[in-house]
Amino acid sequence: MANQILTLLVKEDEQALVRFLERSVFDVYPRRVPKDWKTFRLSLSTFDQLPEEDVYLVASDIGPALVDPLKRGKDKGSLRIDEVRSPVIFWERCQRNEDGELVSGQLWAELDVTSQTGRRDAAPERFRARFLELEAWVHKTFRKSHPKGFWVGPHTARQVKEQGLKLRENAHWGREVHVSR
Repeated sequence: MANQILTLLVKEDEQALVRFLERSVFDVYPRRVPKDWKTFRLSLSTFDQLPEEDVYLVASDIGPALVDPLKRGKDKGSLRIDEVRSPVIFWERCQRNEDGELVSGQLWAELDVTSQTGRRDAAPERFRARFLELEAWVHKTFRKSHPKGFWVGPHTARQVKEQGLKLRENAHWGREVHVSR
């Protein structure tokens, strides 16, 4: 099972996350990679170039992004990142729903050998350490939620308190999420 961090982040919190991550080398890829995609390094100066929804952050100094072509479906011809064999962090960015509520996102990486994914070798130790450092930073910097399991950015928590921003779980039932006191 992947290591997963469920998040609720407004733009300012995403920028703080990028500021933390830019200390390491991460190349940015969209979920479905067009053949003409030009990768770029994650940094605050490239923040506006990030894809709107789902992003793969490839630790290219540790290993390359392994890609496979899609042979069927609406994305036929584009490439997909193999998140099990590549040193990647998948970042599902938080979105606003039609009611203006902030819907949760996530950060996750496959670090362990699992029978579900068919991974034969654990992730490189440098990549594991990098993700666990990110996890520790999130736990130290962000606020907990009710129900448990979500990490709310400090700017997001401020908007909840001052502006009445509503938070919602990204699931078909979409429970409301509150910032723990």
